[in-house]
Amino acid sequence: MGDSFVSYLRVSTDKQGRAGLGIEAQRAAVAAYLAGFGAEPIAEFVEVESGKRADRPELARALSECRVRKATLVIAKLDRLAREAHFLLGLQRSGMAFTAADMPNANRLTVGIMAMVAEEERRAISDRTKAALAAAKARGVKLGGRVENLKNDALGRQRANEKRRAQAASRAADLAPLLEAVRGEGATSATAIAKALNNRGIPTARGGRWQAVQVQRLLRAMGDDPAA
Repeated sequence: MGDSFVSYLRVSTDKQGRAGLGIEAQRAAVAAYLAGFGAEPIAEFVEVESGKRADRPELARALSECRVRKATLVIAKLDRLAREAHFLLGLQRSGMAFTAADMPNANRLTVGIMAMVAEEERRAISDRTKAALAAAKARGVKLGGRVENLKNDALGRQRANEKRRAQAASRAADLAPLLEAVRGEGATSATAIAKALNNRGIPTARGGRWQAVQVQRLLRAMGDDPAA
C-alpha cells in the first residue's frame, strides 16, 4: 500500500445519510485501521444510496482521487458489501490499490470471486422463485400469500449462501500470505500444503485438521488448481 489513503463510506438510504447512521462506526473503523500505519485519510467520500440506482458517483470520485493522489482506497467493511455485485465489479475493474478494515488481506482476486458469487446468487434466486411458483401453480395452489412466503424462503436461502461465500472468501484472503510462504518452502501439492498447515497448528474453518481435498477447495476458490 501507498503512504496516502482515501476513505469511502456507504449507507443505503437518504434517511440513514441525514442521520449519520452507520457512518460514524465506519469512520471509526477506518481511523482505527489506519492508526496502525500512523496514517489518516487525505480525503473522505460518503455514498448515500436509495436502493433504486446502481451507479456509485461518490465511489467514482473516490477512485478518481486515488488516481490523482496515487493513494489507496480504504473501505470500512467489505464483507457487508458481499451482495453488491455492481460495487464489487467496479472496485475490481478500477485497477486501484484498495484495502478494507475488516478484510485487510482482500485483493482483486477475492473481490472478483465475491462479485461472481453475488451475480450468480442473484440469478439463482430469481430462477428458484419462478420455478417454485410454477410448481405451486401446477399443483393448483392459489397464489397470493404463498407467493410472499416463497420469496421470503428463497431470500433467506440466498442470504445464508451469500454469508457462507463471503466467509469463505474472507478466509481465503487471510490464508493467502501463509499459503504463499508454504509453497515457497517447497510444499506444492495439496497433500504437502495440508501437512505444512497442520505442522504450523493452523486449523481449518471448522477447527479441524487439514486434508488434501480441503486445500484443493481453498486454492480453487483463489483461482488455482493444485495437484493432490
